[in-house]
Amino acid sequence: MGIENLPRTIEMTESADGRRTARIVDQRALPRDLSYSDVKTHREMIDAVKTLALRGAPAIGIGGAAALALYAENESGADDAAALLSELETVAQSVSTARPTAVNLSWGVARALEVARVAAAGTAAASAVADALVSDVRAMIEEDEAANRAIGAFGAELLGAGTRILTHCNAGSLATAFYGTALGVVYAAHRQGKIDMVYADETRPVGQGARLTAWELGRAGVPCTLICDNMAASVMAAGKVDAVVVGADRICANGDTANKIGTYGLAVLARHHGIPFYVAAPTSTIDASLAAGSQIPIEERAATEVSACIPQGVEVFNPAFDVTPANLITAIITERGVFDPESV
Repeated sequence: MGIENLPRTIEMTESADGRRTARIVDQRALPRDLSYSDVKTHREMIDAVKTLALRGAPAIGIGGAAALALYAENESGADDAAALLSELETVAQSVSTARPTAVNLSWGVARALEVARVAAAGTAAASAVADALVSDVRAMIEEDEAANRAIGAFGAELLGAGTRILTHCNAGSLATAFYGTALGVVYAAHRQGKIDMVYADETRPVGQGARLTAWELGRAGVPCTLICDNMAASVMAAGKVDAVVVGADRICANGDTANKIGTYGLAVLARHHGIPFYVAAPTSTIDASLAAGSQIPIEERAATEVSACIPQGVEVFNPAFDVTPANLITAIITERGVFDPESV
């Protein structure tokens, strides 16, 4: 058992008919089944992102770029590169807004558009633009894994022997192309013999911790205990947690950080109990255009995620993310090193 037992979350492949597709792990089926979906069009990719078949900020950033590559490869009827570029600029808008909170999605789309512009400036062939987009998606996948492994290495240096970590949602390999951000720190530290236990919050209402993080850690052979979200305070009070490590969907210029709903509460609890609170994320998650967390768009999702049976007359508030102020974050771990949250 080990990290090699984890699947590749997203890859560019070829289908039996020779069409290039994006193969993704369908995370809706986990932990019961490890199954894959072959995504052939940009609309299929949008659906995968919206329905959480593909999720996690770094992964959907790659998915956003792949959506433009798939459009160029399988959908466009453009006769030349200039016409294709015009179509891609229209498609980019619908892809980048599929989920609003994680900045990586719009970052991936913007990167793909720039690749298309550069390619179109050097060729008249639409097929050459498609080739350039597919090649860059593959490069993004390689870069993402390298960044995650660097995050893991930097984060592991912060931990001592016998560390017990609490994490929230899934910032693991499934949330990236491979390896993970917060769980990348865990995997690197576990390889060094530093991890005694990982406490995984179930992460209501969709259960990414219960369904995905616990599955990942079990498959990788990392000691894991699954807890309900409302048990975190008791576990901390019992002295069972040495550090909290979470991922991020957007980091503002002042260090305020958006992550899965419930993260803010953990940061408050960690501060009360004197436990370091670390955020692990690639630099593509940093959005310097936003001064503070109050400017981050927070996605609200369907009431049915909270309950399949809602009493008549009852409203449901279901924000998918919350914002942790920079002053509650001990450090932000990136592929470029460990930073004070106010100096990212």
